Amino acid sequence: MILTPARAARTREQTPAVQDRIRSLLPEMPSAVARVATYLLEHPQAPLTLSIGELAEKAGASPATVTRFCRTIGYPGYVELRVGIATDVGRNASIDSWTTEIGEFGPGDSPEDLLRMLISSHTKALREATSAIDLGVMTEVSRRIALSSHVDIYGVVGSALLAEELQGRLYRIGIPAYAWAEVHSGLTSAAIQDSETVAIGISATGRTDETIEMLALAGRAGAFTVAITNDPTSPLAELADRNIVTSIYEQFVQPDDLSAKHGQLLVLDLLYLLVAQENFDRSSDKLAASAHAVSSHRRPRRTPPRAAATTSGASGDGNSPAAREETDR
Repeated sequence: MILTPARAARTREQTPAVQDRIRSLLPEMPSAVARVATYLLEHPQAPLTLSIGELAEKAGASPATVTRFCRTIGYPGYVELRVGIATDVGRNASIDSWTTEIGEFGPGDSPEDLLRMLISSHTKALREATSAIDLGVMTEVSRRIALSSHVDIYGVVGSALLAEELQGRLYRIGIPAYAWAEVHSGLTSAAIQDSETVAIGISATGRTDETIEMLALAGRAGAFTVAITNDPTSPLAELADRNIVTSIYEQFVQPDDLSAKHGQLLVLDLLYLLVAQENFDRSSDKLAASAHAVSSHRRPRRTPPRAAATTSGASGDGNSPAAREETDR
């Protein structure tokens, strides 16, 4: 599901700039809709002075195509698009690239500058993830997982780490979950899923062939399929029964993006907590049992030096006030 202004308003976050939405979704647009998108990239404030018919004429499209374009980028209609553009102009916060949001960094930057840039980019990623979350979908998926007989989680390379993180958490609360990063092993598992199981594919772009192949096979075998991705129009999202969108800014997902995983982890954390709530008593028992099992392998906390000195003074041989008082007696 594409991010809408209404959902962003419910989370009290700023919606993404119109220009960023267009750039993100342009590669997936049909040619007629893309003509409208291209015109608005060249004339970003045109809707503020043009009617829908005038804009359609200048873009070489029909008014119906303009309406379709609005819906593609997350606005119900042309009026809402104009409001979005006016908001962008008013707050002067259109984000043209990753560098304008967090700044470029180099070998001469101070540690303070690097810390500031990281905090800015991580905060941005979390806000985007929050705005994109559909709580209705999250709740439905969590219930399916809680009632399932088996959960398969597919992800490769960087997404494999997220798959393993989710698998480990679900397993600790009693959900039989398995993570697959190697496509042959994943396909073997996907082929034996059924209507009582859930299969989850994790891919930031939604275009990773191995993940698409594993999730598609699980779906054909009867599993309830879920895509966790930044792109709601991607092949992975299109084949899944439900989509969980982690961010609207697909164009920023790069191999060296230090912030993308924070938004994805936020979504996984929320999904985990929702699943745990579905059977809270069982989850609590499982977590307590697993914590107790490894407790003997943890070394005790060290006594802080000041506390140790105080304890030593209180129990010393004649140096504490209590000891001296006893000696005086």
